[in-house]
Amino acid sequence: MIELRTGTRIWIAAGVTDMRRGFPGLSAQVQMILKQQPFSGHVFVFRGRRGDTIKILWADEDGLCLFAKRLERGRFICIRSGNTMVDGFGQAG
Repeated sequence: MIELRTGTRIWIAAGVTDMRRGFPGLSAQVQMILKQQPFSGHVFVFRGRRGDTIKILWADEDGLCLFAKRLERGRFICIRSGNTMVDGFGQAG
C-alpha cells in the first residue's frame, strides 16, 4: 500500500500526455510546465490520448516511482484547462 504524507498534493495533467514517456520525460514535464520538483513527494497524474491509460509519478524516500493503469473498458475523464496542470481539486496549479 502507498502511504502519502500529510500535505501531499495530487496534480492532474490537463489534456493528454504521450504515454511512451517514462521517468525522464514525465519528470521534465513536471519541471517545465508545473514548475514543481518530481522528488517533492507530490503525486503527478498523466492521461493518455485514448483515455484508457494513466501514468502516476510519485517519489518516496527511496526514489521515484512510476505506476501505470490501463482500463479494459471505459475511459478516464479528461480535464481540460489549456496547456497547464491542475491539482486534484480542479484549481489551476
